[in-house]
Amino acid sequence: MDPIKVTFFGDSICVGQGISIYRGWVTRLAQRLAEAEARLGAEVLVTNASVNGRTTRQALEDMPYGVQSHGVDVLIVQFGMNDCNRWATDRGLSRVSLGAFVANIREIVDRGFRFGASRIILNSNHPTSRTSEPMPGGDATYEDENRRYSEALHDLAGSLDSRVAFQHVHRKLSSAWTTGGRKVADFLLADGLHLNADGHDSYLELMHPVVVSAVSGVVAERSR
Repeated sequence: MDPIKVTFFGDSICVGQGISIYRGWVTRLAQRLAEAEARLGAEVLVTNASVNGRTTRQALEDMPYGVQSHGVDVLIVQFGMNDCNRWATDRGLSRVSLGAFVANIREIVDRGFRFGASRIILNSNHPTSRTSEPMPGGDATYEDENRRYSEALHDLAGSLDSRVAFQHVHRKLSSAWTTGGRKVADFLLADGLHLNADGHDSYLELMHPVVVSAVSGVVAERSR
């Protein structure tokens, strides 16, 4: 059996910006998959086609090389934190409008299936602690927009192919990170956005069973 190709396609949250490489949730998940190959019944080849700071618009430009040219069986997609951001030079506009963001995600999913994926995992983004200062050109905070873009993915997911497993990371981690007297900021770096070591631990435990389930599904399909 050929290796099961698992590709992460996202931004700095998948890269692990701001921490040592070995602490990142994607790197550690790849290690867990390697250790589980005998139980899964297949070799698992994990690649990370993620880039810091990338929007969905930029991702679509890079997808022909980063994903399509290599082939993929399980594709994990996570964008939005750069799309929803607003720079002063954009005069109040998001880097990628909400409508364009949703359309871009739909195209990424469509292209993923066309180039071999039999399972796609689509993530929303985690909550941030950027809740007080409005972004340039308007009254909305970064977290206001982050939540809005995450909810738009939830709405989109209902119209996608049934082989897309949507993970509402924002809702799940909003709940998990605010229990036991802790707060969202405890899981983030000082910038209030990127994950610290505890944040990566949370992602690992959330995503590990989801990815294993997707890989197992591919193995089962090939064995028929």
